Amino acid sequence: MRKNIFLALALSFSASLLYAQKPDYKVVFDLTSKDSIDQKAAIRWISEVTENNPDAQVEIVTFGLGTALMLKEKSIVGDAVTKLAQNKNVSFKICSIAMKNQHLDNSMLLPGVQTVPDGIYEIISKQREGWGYIKVAH
Repeated sequence: MRKNIFLALALSFSASLLYAQKPDYKVVFDLTSKDSIDQKAAIRWISEVTENNPDAQVEIVTFGLGTALMLKEKSIVGDAVTKLAQNKNVSFKICSIAMKNQHLDNSMLLPGVQTVPDGIYEIISKQREGWGYIKVAH
């Protein structure tokens, strides 16, 4: 009888530990618009996620016209991008294909922005790894 009670308590304790653990919070944002409303929304959402969940991993991937978010001369939220990029859990990534198509080079990028060979592949790779996906649009 004692053996059964001990086993039941051990199982109950183990289950409560598993339940108490939070699942990983990982989200990738997809930005393809140069629209200022979308740029501001992306920064607001990233800020809200990281403020409410400091361990969350957040990545924003830009391609197409969304590259404007990452450019020194075009981003309307450049200071915020630079500041957020200093957080080890936040990544700003720009598609190298889009950069080539738009005749952009690395010297035009805001500090902390990283390049990826293919923005779409970056997003689907994150999804395959279990990351949530959010399309930035209004």
